[in-house]
Formats: sequence, C-alpha cells, structure tokens
Amino acid sequence: MDQLFLYGAPTFFIDSDHEKIIAFSSRHAGPSDNPVKKAVSIFYAVRDQIRYDPYEIPNHQEGFKASRILTESKGFCVSKAVLLAACLRAQSIPARLGFADVKNHLTTPKLKAKMGTDLFKWHGYTDIFLEEKWVKATPTFNLSMCQAFDVLPLEFDGREDSVFHPFDAKGQRHMEYVEDHGHFADLPWVRLMEAYRIAYPGYFESGGISGDFNAEAKALHPDK
Repeated sequence: MDQLFLYGAPTFFIDSDHEKIIAFSSRHAGPSDNPVKKAVSIFYAVRDQIRYDPYEIPNHQEGFKASRILTESKGFCVSKAVLLAACLRAQSIPARLGFADVKNHLTTPKLKAKMGTDLFKWHGYTDIFLEEKWVKATPTFNLSMCQAFDVLPLEFDGREDSVFHPFDAKGQRHMEYVEDHGHFADLPWVRLMEAYRIAYPGYFESGGISGDFNAEAKALHPDK
C-alpha cells in the first residue's frame, strides 16, 4: 500500500495536482467510476491529442513537467508517458514511469543521421495499476502519425500490456525491445539526460535540432 501511495502522489515532473492536468484528465476520464474505463479513455486522449515529436527533447527540467507538455500539446515518448501518468494520478489511479531501450526500425533519414543510430535509449512508457495488477501503456504515437508511417496504432484495453508492435502494417520490422531500465515514481531526469547526451551527442549540438517529423514521414510515404 505504501508503494501505491507513492505512485499516486504528485511530484515535480508528474504534477498531477496542477489545475490544467486536473481539468484535462477530468474532461477525458468519462462519466464512469470504473478505473479501467477512465484509464482507457485518458490513454486515447493523450495518445491522439498530444502530437508525437522526437525533435522535442527539452534540455531543461521544466520542459519535462506534465503541465508544460500538456500546454505545448506535443512531445516525445517520455513526455507523453509523464503526461499520461499525471492525468491518471489526478483521477486517483496509481501510475509510474517505465523505461527500456528499443531498436526503432522505422525512422526518418534526418532523425537517424542526427541520432547516429536507430537504437532509442530510455524509451518511456506508463505503467498503470488496474484490477490489482500493473499493465503497460504506450501513448507515444498519435493516430495520424501512425497512418503516415503505415504503423499499426497501439490500442489499450486496461487489462493487457500495450507495447510496441514488432512489425508494421506491411509486416516489416518496427520495434524491438533491447534492455529494460525498470520503473520510477518520478522522472529520473539526471540519468535520462546523461544517457541521451552520451548516446546522441549530435542531437544536442548547438542547442538541439528542429524538424517536422510528421512531414518527414509523409514525404517517405507520399501515398498516405
């Protein structure tokens, strides 16, 4: 029970007590009192209303706060996992952050060139306590981006893990989980940024890079 309390309390990054987080989560939790239904509804709101953008890795702590991510309505995998955790905690649903290294077989030439690899270190997802067990939820890719990349969108029913598909809609390699880094009650910002700066020195040169990931995806798949 102590751990569940820990995973339900607001933190610096998972600021579930922020008025914007409370309002957004309440609006999308739906009328049901069932935690599973609430979690599922909030998952889809975060998945599709917050645009996935791998060029949005903040280089300062404030940029990783859930309320800031909600305001900007875009972010990369860790950002969206933080926001989902905050929205769930705001509805009294215990949630924590999980991290794993994943090999991404679908990326854009520009992003891969800057990162220097297709291995995404410390990919973030949300772990949710529902019906007396933990289930993984990955709200990373919004529906429109999945359609642009011809990737199967991740669904979530609140009872089974929602993790990246190993193959895309055409049967090509998509995601491969390489190493698990465990779970955390709040974002381990120092460890995260140290890992990113070591793995992707080119990404953080001159204050980072900019780009339109969705436009790049559409350029690779003009028929979409």
